[in-house]
Amino acid sequence: MTNNLQLINNCNIGKNTKVYDFVNLYGCAIGEECMIGTFVEVQKDVVIGDRVKIQSHSFICEGVIVEDEVFIGHHVVFINDKYPRSTNKDGSVKKQGDWKVEKTVVKKGATIGSNATILGGVTIGENSIIGAGAVVTRDVPSNKILAGNPARIIGET
Repeated sequence: MTNNLQLINNCNIGKNTKVYDFVNLYGCAIGEECMIGTFVEVQKDVVIGDRVKIQSHSFICEGVIVEDEVFIGHHVVFINDKYPRSTNKDGSVKKQGDWKVEKTVVKKGATIGSNATILGGVTIGENSIIGAGAVVTRDVPSNKILAGNPARIIGET
């Protein structure tokens, strides 16, 4: 576990942020007083706000912005490509510029339950709760509770 990191793998990491063992971070920005659990991966160009908790085994891919005071449960997966393919139509292996990274935003105070999958290009509203195992396929309004596959509103916070 590491405290008070400044720069690691080209990441800017805020004061009093705890990064546990076996975490893969590169090219991201993480705010102050965060907790990044074991076996988490945070890819390049991800921005994570202050006082965010990310539980073990979660995957935060390029194109994701996580605002302040968000909770991300165990094994949460973000997706940033609506049409993932290994190769282009001509059979050549896809490279960095061969797909469009979809931007995903998790607004302040939201909670995402364990094993949820968040598709690219969605916004999860402030203080919303995404239930464990949910698959979020479209924007989530603020102050709502969602569950299921696809995730549907089942209540209010």
